[in-house]
Amino acid sequence: MIRLHDTMARKKRDFEPADPSRITMYVCGPTVYGRAHIGNMRPPVVFDTLARLIRHHYGEDSLVYARNVTDIDDKIIAKVADEGVEPSLITERYEQFYLDDTGALGVAPPSIAPHATEEVPAMIAMIEELIGKGNAYEAEGHVLFSVPSDPDYGALSRRQRDEMIAGARVEVAPYKRDPADFVLWKPSDPDVIGFDSPWGRGRPGWHIECSAMIRAHLGETIDIHGGGLDLIFPHHENEIAQSRCSHGGAPLARYWVHNGFVDMGSQKMSKSLGNIVTPEALFAAGHKGETIRMALLSAHYRQPLPWTETLLEQAKATLDGLYRKIGDAAPGEVDASVLDALGDDLNTPLALSRLGQIEDAATLKASAALLGLLEGSADDWFRGGRDDDAAAIDTKIAERAAAKKARDFATADRIRDELAADGILLEDGPEGTTWRRG
Repeated sequence: MIRLHDTMARKKRDFEPADPSRITMYVCGPTVYGRAHIGNMRPPVVFDTLARLIRHHYGEDSLVYARNVTDIDDKIIAKVADEGVEPSLITERYEQFYLDDTGALGVAPPSIAPHATEEVPAMIAMIEELIGKGNAYEAEGHVLFSVPSDPDYGALSRRQRDEMIAGARVEVAPYKRDPADFVLWKPSDPDVIGFDSPWGRGRPGWHIECSAMIRAHLGETIDIHGGGLDLIFPHHENEIAQSRCSHGGAPLARYWVHNGFVDMGSQKMSKSLGNIVTPEALFAAGHKGETIRMALLSAHYRQPLPWTETLLEQAKATLDGLYRKIGDAAPGEVDASVLDALGDDLNTPLALSRLGQIEDAATLKASAALLGLLEGSADDWFRGGRDDDAAAIDTKIAERAAAKKARDFATADRIRDELAADGILLEDGPEGTTWRRG
């Protein structure tokens, strides 16, 4: 049994997919104009964990998971102007960074990764439908969605009209029929990316991208739509309106799942605030991707997650203990208590707590894999990582052993201290000396 908190219903609901053999999930992906920060990593880690849980329950081939790439955006256009290069050089560069970072955190690629630039015909077709149904209108080269034409607008965020207008940060423009109306298509200057359309050369608005891509790849109504809390309004609210009006009232998604923010004290982590920590910087500081993933899963996905160095230290210490337990065990059966915790609205803190109580190594390895953890070996965890010369370390250990045998304890201690300074910790046992990374 899986229960998920549905933002639309404001409560946890039993997850009952429309077709258990083809479960559909769409998660809003990156806008590829700069390096992602650690807050941007929470959605891919959370929904990768949910994908693992769904596939465990319904079968490995049961889930079609789409995560889009927004490669048309005003921030991308600004970056292109700043660097004076082709747009694809910017978008491909930062998409690869994103894939490298998420991959290092154990995030599997989605089933489908539609790119906005490749889906423009589908967006134009949906905009034409909305105009034909009276839900959108053309004005001065723009096409806008008419918010008053959708009486159910606002059902997801449940905001008052004045709050919605203020919160949407919509552009004030004389060609709008209503202040709340939002852009579906806008004109492009000759020197920026644009596409031919019935309304002139231009580019799509952000919101229409997801609605069109969902319909093209997953269908009119999907099982799960996910993303961060900041997307509830206006982005997801606008997606719902476009799709519902285009599809004769059919809902866009049956479950809406949103993760909370990663924060730095009292503020959410944000490029605009300049208070970001990037995976790139964390890797450079010696943190492993699995440690970062553990840290991101340490709080319930719907709750805020304060990001600190202590959090990372605790995550690493927990993983050290778990890896000592599993050794080189092969995975066995998943522990029922871990499965129950994850099935209850993806309660990862409880699941992690229960991992610590499992004594059987095979059960522990299989259960941790549901969270994307302990998928390597203990030897890789303790001895892998940065490019150290393992043979050189083993040689130093042999030199230390020879010094101890010769009762040259000063040399033995010096070798131990030199290795410790490089982050290599020695453990003496009855069968000799082993080493691991500190």
